[in-house]
Amino acid sequence: MKATSNGSFQGDSPLDFALPLAILQICLIVVLTRTLAFLLRPLHQPRVIAEVIGGILLGPSALGRNKAFLNVIFPKQSLTVLDTLANFGLLFFLFLVGLEIDLNSLRRTGKRALSIAVAGISLPFLLGIGASVVLRNTIADGVRGPSFLVFMGVALSITAFPVLARILAELKLLTTDIGRMAISAAAVNDVAAWILLALAIALSGSRSPLVSLWVLVTAAAFVAIASFVIRPVLARMARRSLEGEPVKEVYICATLTTVLAAGFVTDTIGIHALFGAFVVGIVMPKEGPFAGVLIEKVEDLISGLFLPLYFVSSGLKTNVATISNGKSWALLVLVIFNACLGKIGGTILASVIMKVPIREALALGFLMNTKGLVELIVLNIGKDRKVLNDETFAIMVIMALFTTFITTPIVMGIYKPARKAAPYKHRKIERDDTDSQLRILACFHGSRNIPTLINLIESSRGTRHRGVTVYAMHLMELSERPSAIFMVHKARRNGLPFWNKKKDSTIGDQIVIAFQAYQQLSRVTVRPMTAISDLHTIHEDIVTSAHQKHAALILLPFHKTLLFDGSMESIGNEYQQVNQRVLHYAPCSVAILVDRGLGGSAQVSASEVSYSVVVLFFGGSDDREALAYGLRMVEHPGIVLTVLCFNNDDECIGRLRESTDGSVRFEKRPTGKEEIVSAIKGVGRCNLFLVGQRAPVMELADQIECPELGPVGSFMAASNTTAASVLVIRQHEDDAVTNLLVEEVAEEALSPDTPHAGGSVHGEFNPL
Repeated sequence: MKATSNGSFQGDSPLDFALPLAILQICLIVVLTRTLAFLLRPLHQPRVIAEVIGGILLGPSALGRNKAFLNVIFPKQSLTVLDTLANFGLLFFLFLVGLEIDLNSLRRTGKRALSIAVAGISLPFLLGIGASVVLRNTIADGVRGPSFLVFMGVALSITAFPVLARILAELKLLTTDIGRMAISAAAVNDVAAWILLALAIALSGSRSPLVSLWVLVTAAAFVAIASFVIRPVLARMARRSLEGEPVKEVYICATLTTVLAAGFVTDTIGIHALFGAFVVGIVMPKEGPFAGVLIEKVEDLISGLFLPLYFVSSGLKTNVATISNGKSWALLVLVIFNACLGKIGGTILASVIMKVPIREALALGFLMNTKGLVELIVLNIGKDRKVLNDETFAIMVIMALFTTFITTPIVMGIYKPARKAAPYKHRKIERDDTDSQLRILACFHGSRNIPTLINLIESSRGTRHRGVTVYAMHLMELSERPSAIFMVHKARRNGLPFWNKKKDSTIGDQIVIAFQAYQQLSRVTVRPMTAISDLHTIHEDIVTSAHQKHAALILLPFHKTLLFDGSMESIGNEYQQVNQRVLHYAPCSVAILVDRGLGGSAQVSASEVSYSVVVLFFGGSDDREALAYGLRMVEHPGIVLTVLCFNNDDECIGRLRESTDGSVRFEKRPTGKEEIVSAIKGVGRCNLFLVGQRAPVMELADQIECPELGPVGSFMAASNTTAASVLVIRQHEDDAVTNLLVEEVAEEALSPDTPHAGGSVHGEFNPL
């Protein structure tokens, strides 16, 4: 096929030329796989499942049964280009997988994880050899014995390291004992699988044992050269890439060229180009920003566009229709049974011997049974080398699909780590003990929230010697990017395997610097944290952390941001639902901040704070909480507080006046709807409104778009209502049932993995 056409107006069909056809194929594949991933998301399935199913659907098992479709979209003459692009993407993806594995951490792998890894490889490998004997005597007659045995053993003993890390993160198991063991064992398993795969490829390439031996010796020499020649060069480039400075373009280009060159060398040796890319990824130094920048440069293009091509390339070779009779289905059941028995059984056996609790051992067994991309690589290499026929290939692909599909639902059903925290007293701002410390869990989405957040904290610190401790939590959505281990860096606590102390996030560095600078200039203790989770469950992290840190107030960002024209634009309904879930489960008072630039776009120093704060008081517990917060703010010499009382109870207003020292101005206002709206819009200079969420007042707007803000807050959050920021506060009710997510236990009963209030940030949350 020629590369490009002259255009349809010149009489050429774009589908008869390589480039336009490849573009159409990529677009079709990406749209189909992303649609399937969206549909499978409620089942908590990793994206690899959608990509494998998408490949099978486009192949001869489904849509490919229509020969007209297959000949137009995936003609035989285009498959070489498709396979080349797919393997090009796979080459760099395996480089990323190698980057995720830290050899120094592998050397420190504990006895438990090492025992689980060995058992999780040995038993399924032996059962794979047993299954291969049965297959050879039935549907795989005539294949080469030794290479077929090794390929089957490797296929059944693999654990997909990147897929497992993604599943553990979504299930919030990364910081638990089971997560640590699983991720460590999977890393050992991954390295062992590549060594066994190299052996299988060497055995399949020639009938001469001498040639196979020569291939293995040359491959070992390549690994030695990579370790003692390539690694020092890469380490020198990594050392010259300093924190906070851009990495030189020549370093990026040289590294990516090295990956391609290594692939060429290993392909020449005869053990596949992917092996070279994986080895370069492993020997790449993990310290400093260099590895993180490489991932940022490569992963989106590779995982988004090129990697799905490999799954479709596999799907075009998979014909489920070859499993047509009872014997074939029986062999499929046998292979699945052997895969599950070997992996799950071996892991459980090793775990029980190492005195792991039976429930954790069972969950660990299913987690280690996760298959993924490496499984498909093994199967595709086996098929390309005529070791696996069509029927055996289809059986093995379905086995990989089934074992991965069942992992998340089963683990969710049998194992849910208990979230524990010690009980505490001060769960709201309004309290009798006014000299006690105020603890705030302040959440934010990104760097744009930082100036307002710091200015609000500065205004809230008061002047008495009671102190304020702020836990500033960066809320990050768990993405589908394959760089699982760099995500793990941010989510896991210090000292765990694969954790690097150097940070690879420029935004994270900016946030840390901002909070550190503020802490040095004030008497407020600020502890930056991060929570990386799916938006459907990130409220669990917020609520649990608030409980464990003994917070009196959770401060949440509004789901709309301010535009230049004064209007508010939503960043997504998912963030609104996060706030609603936090309100439902919170163990303390909650405030939602409608940010319209309190203090401008920069941090304001303590001496320059000059804000006018207005409390809208209608009565009720939430309004009292808002007033209590306002009274704390007015202790700051730069704060002027005004209370607008929409309450005809003169006795109540009198008590409020008596509770202050005269520094607060009270103004009585009428209670009609139009009068309230007019009073709010008629407020002069104002930087911040404090409003109760459940204010006893009629709806001020025609419809309430944001029920989590209540009738007054929802009205004031609407575009062009006011130019001031609005803080909507809901007071914690002492008799409310809030311990649905967190189990309260005595302080001494907490395990070392459970963060203590005031201690360092552990668990799901790691200091930035």
